[in-house]
Amino acid sequence: MNTVKDILNSKGNAVWSVTPQTKVFDALKLMAEKNIGAVLVAENEKVVGIFSERDYARKVAIEGKSSKEVFVQEVMSPRVLFVTSDKYVEECLAIMNEKKIRHLPVFENEKLKGIISIGDVVKALIEHKEFTIEQLEKYITNSR
Repeated sequence: MNTVKDILNSKGNAVWSVTPQTKVFDALKLMAEKNIGAVLVAENEKVVGIFSERDYARKVAIEGKSSKEVFVQEVMSPRVLFVTSDKYVEECLAIMNEKKIRHLPVFENEKLKGIISIGDVVKALIEHKEFTIEQLEKYITNSR
């Protein structure tokens, strides 16, 4: 079974963040430049929230607000769920599905180690299933 550590070893542990006082527009620009769907919101090296495309769509665009005038702190999700690197990928998928979230920061000993997305989790699950199928096919072929 794959763990969060396996995902981070594969994709890297780069994490992009903004401050609560960042304008939504600037956060969106960063997300577009880095091709990511969310940024952590940090203040004094402490995570205080997460801002995602979903937050923008539901709390800025639909409400007719201007992304150039609204601060991230006004629309971010202040409650950030996280996992540790020893968590199994299947457990992460269950958390994401139950809580209806798409990103999970990874912490170890109160230190940020990375962030995983639903896409990372699905990719890891597919790769694991494909590997299992390949091994079973080899076993069946060799046992004849």
